[in-house]
Amino acid sequence: MDAGRRGSSRVRQGRLVRVGPSFPRNPFPSPHSLKNRLARALWQLVWLTLFRPSPRVFHGWRRLLLRSFGAKLGRGVHVYPSAKVWAPWNLEMGHHSCLGPCVDCYNVDRVKLGEFSTVSQYSYLCTATHNYQDFSMPLITKPIELGARSWIAADVFVGPGVCIGEGAVVGARSAVFRDVEPWTVVGGNPARFLKRRELQSGKGVRLDASADPVARG
Repeated sequence: MDAGRRGSSRVRQGRLVRVGPSFPRNPFPSPHSLKNRLARALWQLVWLTLFRPSPRVFHGWRRLLLRSFGAKLGRGVHVYPSAKVWAPWNLEMGHHSCLGPCVDCYNVDRVKLGEFSTVSQYSYLCTATHNYQDFSMPLITKPIELGARSWIAADVFVGPGVCIGEGAVVGARSAVFRDVEPWTVVGGNPARFLKRRELQSGKGVRLDASADPVARG
């Protein structure tokens, strides 16, 4: 870097005066508080030493660790050891919901999973982005909500502010940037409507979602 960009110094009346352009020490300061950063550092340590090495079947142990950092978890929740949760205190999971292997839950904002919902392996739940129209690229966060009995298939990207409706299915390797209607099947990049989700009884008879007593709640 040349001296013109760095600025120069001159002595004026016994004082050292800096002339030329000046820049802030950090033009992109962290939007997160010191408390937040310390809590995440502690959680990362716990994740590395106690969560990630735990046996696959130790779901109760991992629920305990997540709850100790503020996560709200229902009965029978499964979070696999390779799943990453950015901030447990921003995670809420209903009964028997699941974060599968290698899921990345980037929950800078709130992430809520309804009962019996599933996020399959390698999927990415992203609650944060940046305002690219501003040179300082400020952080923008929006919550993600997955309805009861919804299924996010493998390697899906779910963007900030997206609501996946009850019973909806998102096909593998899709990218979702808009809300998904309940009991629909979507896929692609960006994800588009493919068909209605039809349930089947034990005898193989197709049922409309509205006829399912569990779907009606």
